[in-house]
Amino acid sequence: MRFPATCPHCRREMQAEYTDSGIHDLSCPHCGKPFTLYLRKHKFEMLFDLGTRALMDGYAREAVASFAGSLERFFEFYTRAATLERASGQGQDFAEAAARLEQAWKLVSAQSERQMGAFALAYLWREGAAPDFLSPQALGSDFRNKVIHRGYLPPRSEVDAYAARVFALIDRLLTQLGGAAAHAQLEQERTYAAHLAAQPSEVTAVFEEHPGMFRVRRFGGQVGPKTEQAKNLPSGPANDAAAFQAALSERGELLGKVFGKG
Repeated sequence: MRFPATCPHCRREMQAEYTDSGIHDLSCPHCGKPFTLYLRKHKFEMLFDLGTRALMDGYAREAVASFAGSLERFFEFYTRAATLERASGQGQDFAEAAARLEQAWKLVSAQSERQMGAFALAYLWREGAAPDFLSPQALGSDFRNKVIHRGYLPPRSEVDAYAARVFALIDRLLTQLGGAAAHAQLEQERTYAAHLAAQPSEVTAVFEEHPGMFRVRRFGGQVGPKTEQAKNLPSGPANDAAAFQAALSERGELLGKVFGKG
Protein backbone atom coordinates (compact mmCIF):
# COMPACT_ATOMS: atom_id res chain seq x y z
CA MET A 1 0.00 0.00 0.00
CA ARG A 2 1.36 3.39 -0.99
CA PHE A 3 0.86 6.84 0.48
CA PRO A 4 1.78 10.36 -0.67
CA ALA A 5 4.92 11.91 0.79
CA THR A 6 6.40 15.36 0.23
CA CYS A 7 10.11 15.75 -0.44
CA PRO A 8 11.59 18.13 2.17
CA HIS A 9 14.07 19.44 -0.40
CA CYS A 10 12.03 20.30 -3.50
CA ARG A 11 8.58 20.15 -1.82
CA ARG A 12 7.19 17.99 -4.62
CA GLU A 13 4.91 15.04 -3.93
CA MET A 14 5.94 11.44 -4.45
CA GLN A 15 4.57 8.00 -3.60
CA ALA A 16 6.07 5.90 -0.81
CA GLU A 17 5.29 2.34 0.23
CA TYR A 18 4.46 1.55 3.84
CA THR A 19 7.14 -0.43 5.67
CA ASP A 20 6.76 -2.83 8.57
CA SER A 21 9.07 -0.76 10.77
CA GLY A 22 7.53 2.67 10.11
CA ILE A 23 10.95 3.84 8.86
CA HIS A 24 11.03 4.84 5.21
CA ASP A 25 14.43 5.50 3.60
CA LEU A 26 13.49 7.41 0.46
CA SER A 27 15.04 9.11 -2.52
CA CYS A 28 13.04 11.80 -4.27
CA PRO A 29 12.31 10.85 -7.91
CA HIS A 30 12.23 14.55 -8.83
CA CYS A 31 15.39 16.04 -7.29
CA GLY A 32 17.21 12.82 -6.37
CA LYS A 33 17.97 13.85 -2.79
CA PRO A 34 17.64 11.35 0.07
CA PHE A 35 15.46 11.66 3.13
CA THR A 36 14.04 9.39 5.79
CA LEU A 37 10.39 9.53 6.79
CA TYR A 38 9.52 8.29 10.28
CA LEU A 39 5.84 7.51 10.67
CA ARG A 40 4.59 7.96 14.23
CA LYS A 41 1.98 5.27 14.03
CA HIS A 42 1.89 1.84 15.62
CA LYS A 43 1.34 -1.34 13.68
CA PHE A 44 -2.10 -2.02 15.16
CA GLU A 45 -3.21 1.43 13.99
CA MET A 46 -1.79 0.93 10.51
CA LEU A 47 -3.40 -2.48 10.10
CA PHE A 48 -6.80 -1.26 11.26
CA ASP A 49 -6.60 1.71 8.90
CA LEU A 50 -5.61 -0.59 6.03
CA GLY A 51 -8.58 -2.79 6.87
CA THR A 52 -10.88 0.23 6.94
CA ARG A 53 -9.63 1.37 3.55
CA ALA A 54 -10.06 -2.13 2.12
CA LEU A 55 -13.62 -2.18 3.47
CA MET A 56 -14.34 1.22 1.94
CA ASP A 57 -13.03 -0.05 -1.41
CA GLY A 58 -15.16 -3.20 -1.30
CA TYR A 59 -12.45 -5.74 -0.42
CA ALA A 60 -14.25 -7.42 2.46
CA ARG A 61 -12.06 -10.51 2.83
CA GLU A 62 -8.83 -8.49 2.80
CA ALA A 63 -10.34 -6.17 5.40
CA VAL A 64 -10.95 -9.07 7.79
CA ALA A 65 -7.30 -10.14 7.62
CA SER A 66 -6.15 -6.60 8.43
CA PHE A 67 -8.61 -6.20 11.31
CA ALA A 68 -7.54 -9.55 12.79
CA GLY A 69 -3.87 -8.61 12.49
CA SER A 70 -4.61 -5.26 14.11
CA LEU A 71 -6.12 -6.91 17.17
CA GLU A 72 -3.14 -9.24 17.59
CA ARG A 73 -0.69 -6.37 17.31
CA PHE A 74 -2.74 -4.34 19.77
CA PHE A 75 -2.43 -7.10 22.34
CA GLU A 76 1.34 -6.78 21.88
CA PHE A 77 1.11 -2.98 22.20
CA TYR A 78 -0.87 -3.27 25.43
CA THR A 79 1.54 -5.83 26.86
CA ARG A 80 4.54 -3.64 26.08
CA ALA A 81 2.92 -0.48 27.43
CA ALA A 82 1.77 -2.15 30.66
CA THR A 83 5.13 -3.86 31.22
CA LEU A 84 7.12 -0.66 30.70
CA GLU A 85 4.69 1.26 32.91
CA ARG A 86 5.24 -1.31 35.66
CA ALA A 87 9.02 -1.06 35.25
CA SER A 88 8.83 2.73 35.45
CA GLY A 89 6.80 2.52 38.64
CA GLN A 90 9.53 0.35 40.14
CA GLY A 91 12.21 2.89 39.22
CA GLN A 92 13.84 0.71 36.56
CA ASP A 93 15.94 2.21 33.78
CA PHE A 94 13.80 2.46 30.63
CA ALA A 95 16.46 1.17 28.23
CA GLU A 96 17.22 -1.84 30.41
CA ALA A 97 13.54 -2.60 30.92
CA ALA A 98 12.88 -2.34 27.17
CA ALA A 99 15.79 -4.68 26.42
CA ARG A 100 14.50 -7.29 28.88
CA LEU A 101 11.02 -6.95 27.41
CA GLU A 102 12.38 -7.51 23.91
CA GLN A 103 14.20 -10.66 25.03
CA ALA A 104 11.06 -12.00 26.68
CA TRP A 105 8.84 -11.16 23.71
CA LYS A 106 11.06 -13.16 21.36
CA LEU A 107 10.01 -16.27 23.30
CA VAL A 108 6.36 -15.77 22.31
CA SER A 109 6.65 -13.83 19.05
CA ALA A 110 6.12 -16.86 16.81
CA GLN A 111 2.87 -18.04 18.42
CA SER A 112 -0.25 -15.92 18.73
CA GLU A 113 -1.63 -18.12 21.54
CA ARG A 114 1.41 -17.38 23.70
CA GLN A 115 1.12 -13.68 22.92
CA MET A 116 -2.50 -13.70 24.02
CA GLY A 117 -1.44 -15.41 27.24
CA ALA A 118 1.15 -12.70 27.87
CA PHE A 119 -1.51 -10.07 27.27
CA ALA A 120 -3.94 -11.78 29.63
CA LEU A 121 -1.38 -11.72 32.44
CA ALA A 122 -0.45 -8.09 31.74
CA TYR A 123 -4.13 -7.15 31.87
CA LEU A 124 -4.64 -9.08 35.12
CA TRP A 125 -1.66 -7.40 36.80
CA ARG A 126 -2.73 -3.94 35.69
CA GLU A 127 -6.50 -4.04 36.08
CA GLY A 128 -6.83 -6.61 38.85
CA ALA A 129 -9.38 -8.61 36.86
CA ALA A 130 -9.30 -11.42 34.34
CA PRO A 131 -9.86 -10.34 30.71
CA ASP A 132 -13.31 -11.84 30.20
CA PHE A 133 -13.38 -10.55 26.63
CA LEU A 134 -10.84 -13.10 25.33
CA SER A 135 -13.32 -15.88 24.59
CA PRO A 136 -13.53 -17.01 20.95
CA GLN A 137 -17.11 -15.76 20.80
CA ALA A 138 -16.23 -12.30 22.12
CA LEU A 139 -13.27 -11.98 19.73
CA GLY A 140 -15.16 -13.27 16.70
CA SER A 141 -12.52 -15.98 16.26
CA ASP A 142 -14.78 -18.41 14.40
CA PHE A 143 -15.63 -15.77 11.81
CA ARG A 144 -11.96 -14.77 11.47
CA ASN A 145 -10.82 -18.37 10.96
CA LYS A 146 -13.65 -19.07 8.54
CA VAL A 147 -12.55 -16.14 6.37
CA ILE A 148 -8.77 -16.45 6.63
CA HIS A 149 -8.28 -20.21 6.82
CA ARG A 150 -11.32 -21.68 5.07
CA GLY A 151 -11.73 -19.23 2.21
CA TYR A 152 -15.15 -17.92 3.23
CA LEU A 153 -16.28 -14.86 1.26
CA PRO A 154 -18.15 -12.72 3.79
CA PRO A 155 -20.87 -10.19 2.99
CA ARG A 156 -20.23 -6.58 3.90
CA SER A 157 -22.63 -6.73 6.86
CA GLU A 158 -20.62 -9.46 8.59
CA VAL A 159 -17.34 -7.61 8.04
CA ASP A 160 -18.89 -4.43 9.42
CA ALA A 161 -19.90 -6.35 12.55
CA TYR A 162 -16.43 -7.85 12.96
CA ALA A 163 -14.76 -4.47 12.43
CA ALA A 164 -17.04 -2.91 15.02
CA ARG A 165 -16.17 -5.67 17.50
CA VAL A 166 -12.43 -5.15 17.06
CA PHE A 167 -12.71 -1.36 17.07
CA ALA A 168 -14.76 -1.30 20.28
CA LEU A 169 -12.38 -3.63 22.10
CA ILE A 170 -9.24 -1.71 21.12
CA ASP A 171 -10.91 1.61 21.90
CA ARG A 172 -11.97 0.36 25.33
CA LEU A 173 -8.50 -0.96 26.17
CA LEU A 174 -6.81 2.23 24.97
CA THR A 175 -9.07 4.13 27.34
CA GLN A 176 -8.05 1.87 30.21
CA LEU A 177 -4.37 2.21 29.31
CA GLY A 178 -4.57 5.98 29.46
CA GLY A 179 -1.13 7.54 29.87
CA ALA A 180 0.60 4.15 29.88
CA ALA A 181 0.30 4.13 26.08
CA ALA A 182 3.04 6.76 26.00
CA HIS A 183 5.53 4.17 27.29
CA ALA A 184 5.07 2.14 24.10
CA GLN A 185 5.33 5.33 22.06
CA LEU A 186 8.64 6.13 23.77
CA GLU A 187 9.90 2.69 22.78
CA GLN A 188 9.12 3.50 19.15
CA GLU A 189 10.77 6.91 19.43
CA ARG A 190 13.95 5.30 20.77
CA THR A 191 14.01 2.96 17.77
CA TYR A 192 13.64 5.90 15.43
CA ALA A 193 16.34 7.86 17.26
CA ALA A 194 18.81 4.97 16.93
CA HIS A 195 18.13 4.74 13.19
CA LEU A 196 18.46 8.50 12.78
CA ALA A 197 21.78 8.58 14.65
CA ALA A 198 23.23 6.09 12.16
CA GLN A 199 22.18 8.12 9.11
CA PRO A 200 24.67 10.23 7.11
CA SER A 201 24.49 13.96 7.77
CA GLU A 202 23.14 14.68 4.29
CA VAL A 203 19.98 12.65 4.91
CA THR A 204 17.08 14.81 6.07
CA ALA A 205 14.71 13.38 8.68
CA VAL A 206 10.96 13.89 8.40
CA PHE A 207 8.51 12.88 11.14
CA GLU A 208 4.84 12.44 10.25
CA GLU A 209 1.71 11.34 12.08
CA HIS A 210 -1.08 10.33 9.74
CA PRO A 211 -4.74 10.54 10.76
CA GLY A 212 -6.37 7.25 11.66
CA MET A 213 -9.32 5.53 13.28
CA PHE A 214 -7.69 5.60 16.73
CA ARG A 215 -6.09 9.05 16.60
CA VAL A 216 -8.12 10.35 19.56
CA ARG A 217 -7.12 7.45 21.80
CA ARG A 218 -3.42 7.28 20.96
CA PHE A 219 -2.30 8.97 24.18
CA GLY A 220 -4.30 9.26 27.36
CA GLY A 221 -1.83 11.56 29.11
CA GLN A 222 1.80 11.86 30.09
CA VAL A 223 4.14 9.02 30.99
CA GLY A 224 3.61 8.11 34.63
CA PRO A 225 1.68 5.91 37.02
CA LYS A 226 -1.82 4.83 36.12
CA THR A 227 -4.43 7.19 37.47
CA GLU A 228 -7.60 6.15 39.23
CA GLN A 229 -9.61 8.22 36.76
CA ALA A 230 -8.43 6.06 33.87
CA LYS A 231 -9.08 2.87 35.82
CA ASN A 232 -12.63 3.84 36.75
CA LEU A 233 -13.84 4.73 33.27
CA PRO A 234 -16.85 2.69 32.16
CA SER A 235 -15.79 -0.31 30.12
CA GLY A 236 -18.26 0.22 27.30
CA PRO A 237 -19.77 -2.45 25.08
CA ALA A 238 -17.53 -5.05 23.46
CA ASN A 239 -19.33 -4.78 20.12
CA ASP A 240 -20.39 -1.20 19.51
CA ALA A 241 -21.32 -0.86 15.85
CA ALA A 242 -22.40 2.74 16.36
CA ALA A 243 -18.94 3.73 17.65
CA PHE A 244 -17.22 2.21 14.62
CA GLN A 245 -19.62 3.78 12.15
CA ALA A 246 -19.24 7.18 13.83
CA ALA A 247 -15.45 6.94 13.61
CA LEU A 248 -15.69 5.78 10.00
CA SER A 249 -17.93 8.70 9.12
CA GLU A 250 -15.60 11.16 10.83
CA ARG A 251 -12.25 9.82 9.63
CA GLY A 252 -12.95 7.72 6.55
CA GLU A 253 -12.45 10.61 4.13
CA LEU A 254 -9.11 11.43 5.73
CA LEU A 255 -8.00 7.82 5.37
CA GLY A 256 -8.89 7.96 1.70
CA LYS A 257 -6.69 11.03 1.25
CA VAL A 258 -3.79 9.46 3.14
CA PHE A 259 -3.77 6.12 1.32
CA GLY A 260 -4.68 7.43 -2.10
CA LYS A 261 -4.96 4.71 -4.68
CA GLY A 262 -3.04 1.45 -4.61
